[in-house]
Amino acid sequence: MSKKRSGGGLSPTQQAAKFLGVSVLAGAVMAGIALPAAGALGLAAKGTVESFDELPTNLKTPPLSQRTTILDSEGGTIATVYSRDRTVVDLKNISPYMQKAIVAIEDSRFYQHGAVDLKGVLRALNKNAQSGGVAQGASTLTQQLVKNVAVEEAGDDPTKVAEATQQTIGRKIRELKYAIQLEEELGKKKILENYLNITFFGQQAYGVEAAAQRYFSQHAKDLSLEQSALLAGIVQSPSRYDPVNDEAEATKRRNTVLQRMAEVGDVSQAEADKAKEQPLGLKVSKPKNGCITAVKGAGFFCDYVREVFLTDPVFGKTQEARAKVWNQGGLTIRTTMDPQAQKSAQNSIREHVYQSDEVATAATIVQPGTGKILAMGQSRPYGINNKKNETTINLSVNQSMGGGAGYQPGSTFKPIVAAAAIEGGMPATKVYPSPYEMDYPAPVQACNGKVWDEKGIPVSNENESEVGPFDMKEATAKSVNTYYVSMISDIGICPVTEMAAKMGVERADGGKIQQAPSIALGTQEMSPLTMANAYATFASRGMYCTPVAIESITQRVGDKSKSLRVPKSTCSRAMSEKTADTINTLLKGVVEDGTGSEAGLGGGRASAGKTGTTDERYAAWFVGYTPNMAGAVWVGDPAHKRKMQNITIGGVGYAKVFGGKVPGPIWRDMMSGALEGKDAPSFNLVYIPNRPKDNGDGKGNNGGDKPGNDNGGNNNGGNTGGNDGNTTFPTPTFSIPEGFIQGTTNGNGNGGGRG
Repeated sequence: MSKKRSGGGLSPTQQAAKFLGVSVLAGAVMAGIALPAAGALGLAAKGTVESFDELPTNLKTPPLSQRTTILDSEGGTIATVYSRDRTVVDLKNISPYMQKAIVAIEDSRFYQHGAVDLKGVLRALNKNAQSGGVAQGASTLTQQLVKNVAVEEAGDDPTKVAEATQQTIGRKIRELKYAIQLEEELGKKKILENYLNITFFGQQAYGVEAAAQRYFSQHAKDLSLEQSALLAGIVQSPSRYDPVNDEAEATKRRNTVLQRMAEVGDVSQAEADKAKEQPLGLKVSKPKNGCITAVKGAGFFCDYVREVFLTDPVFGKTQEARAKVWNQGGLTIRTTMDPQAQKSAQNSIREHVYQSDEVATAATIVQPGTGKILAMGQSRPYGINNKKNETTINLSVNQSMGGGAGYQPGSTFKPIVAAAAIEGGMPATKVYPSPYEMDYPAPVQACNGKVWDEKGIPVSNENESEVGPFDMKEATAKSVNTYYVSMISDIGICPVTEMAAKMGVERADGGKIQQAPSIALGTQEMSPLTMANAYATFASRGMYCTPVAIESITQRVGDKSKSLRVPKSTCSRAMSEKTADTINTLLKGVVEDGTGSEAGLGGGRASAGKTGTTDERYAAWFVGYTPNMAGAVWVGDPAHKRKMQNITIGGVGYAKVFGGKVPGPIWRDMMSGALEGKDAPSFNLVYIPNRPKDNGDGKGNNGGDKPGNDNGGNNNGGNTGGNDGNTTFPTPTFSIPEGFIQGTTNGNGNGGGRG
């Protein structure tokens, strides 16, 4: 006789048993129209049949989360990422042995009963009543599928996962109702297919295809009898029966499954016995998840793509909505990354800066006129294992996109000042006294009617020999600080910050650019991506395009695929073509006969750029471009502690690091490889006359900014040496139409000097 509780009533288990016994007789459960007193089952306290009927019948069946594949612009795989490693396959692509094994061990009467196996329920209830606990379960595959769907819907939220798996009768009743729905709507084969695709098999493998790959490095359709039995046995307790960590326990469980398959007639006893004698035969493939698996050093680009997805409203109105789509996966993301450019960037980085060095480098390449990010790399590899100099901080991007607080760009900011001045009407022939040392001029007009008025703040040039007067061409080639401080003080701060904004230039930490004339010397922290894309504005003759990393996305939902909207680059005019062409002419001189001479590409390919070195040498830069690619290279200590003096970088010792010395050659080699085999268009150059100078002094210094032949000063300082249309021209005695002289990159003049 069954025991009663001390209060005289039946226990919840006994109540359920009593009710289900009645239901069997009446067929009520199968009809889904009756339940016992609701209080004992955790339902609404009506105590009526309607309680069951009022449970929702629309089971939320979220698309199963799958792996996402990130591709480069040519379709090559960069990395595979996933919230859950799963590849959904059709039932026809799952071994018949696997189908039989899972049914045999988990629900051998699967094809004979409906949503609920009443015989199994009564047997389990009786067993549990005798034990006083939960000694035996009775969930069918359909009910297990319902529970797994609830877990899938919960995602990575531990509270929701706990709710989806709580051992309460109320949950069981809801599970039963949904199971009835699935049996009616899907049928047995589809239920089995869904179950095998959703179930967790341990070792980060969700679904049978991922499990087959993980344990045997093969597809689910090729699983043998003994392999299928092993996987089917894991499901009950993936940790306990993990064959990787406990081969003996997993073997016992596999053999239990094989014996059960023989008992239900899926295989003969002889087949089962033979399979039991086989070794597990594991051929384990390690989980390959996340940007750490990216090829060609593209881990940080991969991470940037993820950040774009999680932050751009085009993928969902809220961060939660975007994260849900990302975690759901099943995405194929075609990116803008050019494999040739990426390989070249990483090769150059590896050649010039070692992972073990005290300082690091980061480099980015973008395409002018489109905003496409073609390459992104750094010397400290993507890693989360706390190994020497590994990091997950993307040194190329802003803080909001997974980067750091940025680095002072130094003199690479000067062309932005020059662009603001020229756009405002200042001629490129503008001359300033430019002494070696001076105080910042004050007051200086700032934005919104404000004035910067700090007196007595000194500024000096890099070398004492840099003494003016200089014009814009000379000052840019030699990177003269006092010239550019005079310029920003003359035009005001606001035109510069406005021009910077038009070119997408912003602080890496998200703060506002300070209203101070010192910004002319690059005192505001920027990221390499920001600087590369800003210089791309010059290359595209004044058109700024917002950076983009994603070309297209397709998402697989069930057995169908759909295209998702992706962010598009927005292009706008930041400056006139005339202004951009003038800057291109100025910066072309920098790489050919200025501080960036070691970065020049040569080989008939037009290039331009600017060096940058900060105070105390915490950072050094080279930002440059051709008409079809723009790139930025930064070198420094991300922690801003190690000055680059008396330092070894890439196996080479340096007393002092300059922008043209370390970043320049990195940029040169990176861009040379990235551009190999590609078109070599020319810039649209403008004529910038030389600054008139004193008569010859017998040293050839009277007619230009290049040294001439020592012939009494009658050579005009070598102005005719290499008439390539990019630096100096003899002062004409007639008017030359603007943009008329463009030239080529190969000097062919007869004058002396460096041509």
